[in-house]
Amino acid sequence: MKEFEMDFANHPCFSEGARHKFGRIHLPVAPKCNIQCNYCNRDFDCLNESRPGVTSQVLTPQQAVAYLGAVLKKIGNISVVGIAGPGDPFANGFETMETLRLVREQYPEMLLCVATNGLEILPYVDELARLKISHVTVTVNTLDPVIGGQIYNWARLNGRMYRGAEAAQVILARQLEAIRKLKEKGIVVKINTVVIPGINDQKVADLAQHMSVLEADIMNCMPLYHVAGTALEAVTPPSAELMTQLRETAAIHLPQMSHCGRCRADAAGMIGQQNIEEITALLKDASQAWGSATRPSVAVASMEGIFVNQHLGEAAALWIFGLEKGAATLIDRRSTPPAGSGTDRWTAMAELLHDCNTVLVGGIGRNPQRVLERAGIRVVAMEGLAAEGVEAVLQGREIPKILLHLPGRCGVGKGCRGTGVGCG
Repeated sequence: MKEFEMDFANHPCFSEGARHKFGRIHLPVAPKCNIQCNYCNRDFDCLNESRPGVTSQVLTPQQAVAYLGAVLKKIGNISVVGIAGPGDPFANGFETMETLRLVREQYPEMLLCVATNGLEILPYVDELARLKISHVTVTVNTLDPVIGGQIYNWARLNGRMYRGAEAAQVILARQLEAIRKLKEKGIVVKINTVVIPGINDQKVADLAQHMSVLEADIMNCMPLYHVAGTALEAVTPPSAELMTQLRETAAIHLPQMSHCGRCRADAAGMIGQQNIEEITALLKDASQAWGSATRPSVAVASMEGIFVNQHLGEAAALWIFGLEKGAATLIDRRSTPPAGSGTDRWTAMAELLHDCNTVLVGGIGRNPQRVLERAGIRVVAMEGLAAEGVEAVLQGREIPKILLHLPGRCGVGKGCRGTGVGCG
């Protein structure tokens, strides 16, 4: 990778001075989460709600980079690009890393950072270092699994579900290992700790001391935010006086950050300021921006050309639709490359769909999705009439959610037939 210069002092979240001069942007490309915290509810979305886990849109990596470019034309003082949800970046490892790669390619001097619960970051640390990710925030709420059992409902790792204190123990072990490895790579590490009165508030200083031994760089003690519908909604957030006291005690071991804005997953601009209407409009436009003069068509995986009802890997041909007088019109039917050539097949398919901005499928594997999206082709898993999906895409509308194969908390969509153990 070509060498470039970054000024770490310009990161507004890590520098009290920089926050008055420089803004940040969060790219919301990570909807899934691998932990259910008892203070978090990611289902609520309100433009006036400023807290982690909230976004008005979710973008693909390609959309995110296009959105970044549009925002930089409006806001000239953005110094850092971050990924902080609305789920966990590394529960969405492909989307997160692809976004970081694309941003680094186009904006080599930009500071890049991620905020994570730390459960699944380990496999990505080496590449994060290669991409010159300068800052990583890890949310560590406790060193005690018993206390953690009151904070975490469940955690999912490598297909296995953990609950309560066992989940907390697994989370902590992975966090500690991740922090060690991040520091070995020379990455700046910030520790976020959500202060929950009566649960972990008396252990904050001990946590700060342990994090200092791991050579973490800074700590951000965050007061519990009241979120309706969560297991901890009845807990009264800590007072300003308590937070001041805890920060002073923790500062004996680790420098403290006190200007956190508890940013949304789609925050853009200066810390502490809500997104302006122009930025909100750019985000919405980016989430729907696929059609273009060079890619005016939509491909459909279908057995008969009427319904979206085939897995992409099983489709012997794809039906190509365009828009004529506002209606989806069949314009071509193209045989797909033969199976058996691995990634080469999907590269050939991307070339086959050179004039398509989207492909509608009944299902798709991770590798073909990666190849197609890298080529600028959106992949949408849905069911129902092809015309409904095609017309929505080409008219710049959202496809009705009832047609989409939307993932649940586990990442599995409507095709899931259950495991017999219930959903977490």
